[in-house]
Amino acid sequence: MRLALMMGRRGQGAVWPWPSVGCVLVKDGHVVGRGCTDRTTKRHAEVVALDQAGGAAFGATAFVTLEPCSHHGTVGPCADRLVQAGIARVVAATRDPNPKVNGGGFETLRCAGIPVETGVLEEDARQDLAGFLSVMTRGRPQVTLKLALSADGRIATASGDSQWITGPQARRHVHAERLRHDAVMVGAGTARLDDPSLTVRGLGADRSPVRIVVSRRLDFEGARLAQDLPHTPLWIVHGPKVPAAKTSHWTRDGVRLLQAPVQGGSLDLTHMMQSLAAAGLTSVYCEGGGTLAASLIQAGLVDDLIMYSAGVLIGAEGQPGLGAMGLDVLAQAPRFEMVDQSVIGPDLRTHWRALAP
Repeated sequence: MRLALMMGRRGQGAVWPWPSVGCVLVKDGHVVGRGCTDRTTKRHAEVVALDQAGGAAFGATAFVTLEPCSHHGTVGPCADRLVQAGIARVVAATRDPNPKVNGGGFETLRCAGIPVETGVLEEDARQDLAGFLSVMTRGRPQVTLKLALSADGRIATASGDSQWITGPQARRHVHAERLRHDAVMVGAGTARLDDPSLTVRGLGADRSPVRIVVSRRLDFEGARLAQDLPHTPLWIVHGPKVPAAKTSHWTRDGVRLLQAPVQGGSLDLTHMMQSLAAAGLTSVYCEGGGTLAASLIQAGLVDDLIMYSAGVLIGAEGQPGLGAMGLDVLAQAPRFEMVDQSVIGPDLRTHWRALAP
């Protein structure tokens, strides 16, 4: 199962709206087939592994990170393919909560006389599949917020100078995080001030995630963002009162625009996330800035918080990592629990996970 999990991680960020599943076929102590969700053909992991194994799949045990599907989609049901191939046993990490499956795959296998074992390394699989599971159960993508901060919690000097607070090792790590997410997101302020490209660089990757800018008034130029079109998609989430001249400027370049309602003078971020899920995205990596980060936290939309802390001090006049959150008492502050921490070059990376309300 650990090998199946490793296989599944290969497709993270590349196969949305499908989950990145891993499958390994074992017979007589030898691996005869393995695969993950194919990003080109969109074949499911079980089909990729069965195609690789051929006749050797007969009598094998299938280790799969998610319950085999039992419905007709772009391909036939994987559960049926496993039965037809003569698989002798199936070991699955976790159930698929998709209403079209939700135990139906296991039922198909058992009705065909194939023993099924579930719950093997389930927590690991659920973490790997968190985005897909979030869409299926909450109707929104899994959201990770990244903050790169000075030791005193600043993201830039008072003049806006922020390159670079963290070292090259941490920045390379951020590119790897981008690669395993479906989309990377920033606010309009970051798009204006930093003029980022938001692509994956330095890793030899042949793709980058969808880039999303949250801009209520559609008031940023985004020169570098536009340069990478159409190879790397750009989506912009905006409010309802944007002049047609502004929207047509972006749509002419092939940018996808998504409109979100406004509540209390700000975009409804919950509605935005639901729209992103409806568009197929399962995981979003948010890189700020401070106003968007604070708004996402206040809305209860941040699942994981990744902080890169550098050994540099900027002072109180520097720009804070988070915008105003309007807290009067500490008891109102959102709480996160530490998952792990590690040293990356000269910097400290800390991973926090939101506590259930």
